[in-house]
Amino acid sequence: MAEYAKRLPTNVPGRWYVDANCIDCDLCRETAPSVFKRDDEGGNSFVFHQPETEEEQRLAEEALSGCPVEAIGKDNPTPPAPTTEPAKAPGSAP
Repeated sequence: MAEYAKRLPTNVPGRWYVDANCIDCDLCRETAPSVFKRDDEGGNSFVFHQPETEEEQRLAEEALSGCPVEAIGKDNPTPPAPTTEPAKAPGSAP
């Protein structure tokens, strides 16, 4: 199973990612070329486009299932929405 802590920095932000276990086998790029690309410098795959359509989701799932080293993850935690505190009137108590 892919580990979010080992997520490669070349992945675009979002739920899907490739981690450092990638062996550059090309399976994900052949299966879902609209989602995965090769990092020529790093010698691995990465997510360059988060799946949006049903077809992209299906193909990304297929790539995840077929990855021989389980380097594809989709468990990227979503950061919490920023909280905004109501503005305080001047001179009001903290």
